Amino acid sequence: MVQPGNVDENKRATLRRFAVLGAATPLTKLADGNHSGERSEARDAIAGYVTTTPGAHFSKVRDDLQLGTGETQHHLRQLVELGVVESHRDGDYRRFFPSGQFSAFEQVALSYLRRDTPRGMMIELLRNPDATGGDLATALDVSRPTVSKYAADLDEKGLLSREDGYAVRHPETLITLLVRYADSFDANAETFAAEAANLISFDP
Repeated sequence: MVQPGNVDENKRATLRRFAVLGAATPLTKLADGNHSGERSEARDAIAGYVTTTPGAHFSKVRDDLQLGTGETQHHLRQLVELGVVESHRDGDYRRFFPSGQFSAFEQVALSYLRRDTPRGMMIELLRNPDATGGDLATALDVSRPTVSKYAADLDEKGLLSREDGYAVRHPETLITLLVRYADSFDANAETFAAEAANLISFDP
């Protein structure tokens, strides 16, 4: 059984780890001059977390940092107002990104990479461009209708082509995002990142 004191200490350690990253963010440093009151460890932690986990939605930020709902809302609102963080509506979610670092397409791509099934589909197609809908369903242990549904969404958002089978659009961008933020996704993404050098062609 985990003792309450251990839970609190784990929370503090998590906040301190991300707060170091947030405090080092240039925009956060600039924002300090426009923000009254003492430096907030929670605010810095959220800024650091969004930097390392771009595209995370509100609940993930709150839960991973073990913060309260009101506390998270307050600090995210401040960070958006100060221009440190920007947000993007994704269906029922609002996703957060460090300001000015990602194009509109990259924000959409990261939003879908934060979802298990679309991320798995794109990784599988990057590994095996000839994969069919059935292949994807088997590899991800989901139904064919689930694959078809997400394929339609990804096609509409410009991430996938369904003209002749399935093909990832802008694969270099997707690979770059998967490699750069692999440890913020899952073990499959980390394995893919280790293999990615073999998927990128270099033509000087």
